[in-house]
Amino acid sequence: MVTLVTGYVVFTAYLVEPDGPWDQQAVTNYKVAGAIGLVFSALMTLLTSVFAKAGWLRKWWYVIPAALAIAALLRLTGFVGY
Repeated sequence: MVTLVTGYVVFTAYLVEPDGPWDQQAVTNYKVAGAIGLVFSALMTLLTSVFAKAGWLRKWWYVIPAALAIAALLRLTGFVGY
């Protein structure tokens, strides 16, 4: 469930496109969505570590929060998008 919410938040960060350099509201919106995506990715990593230590998940499940965190970071730093 947390994975779907995090994916949605990061996807929303990519959906927001500013009309131009003057559109500060859109820039603020995608930066907030990217920051929330990073927080949720950290939460996902903590939950994954708990379940991996219990033996319920394999180690490769760390790839999902890492990929979402990288996507959120790329959107925050401006390497992707406007």
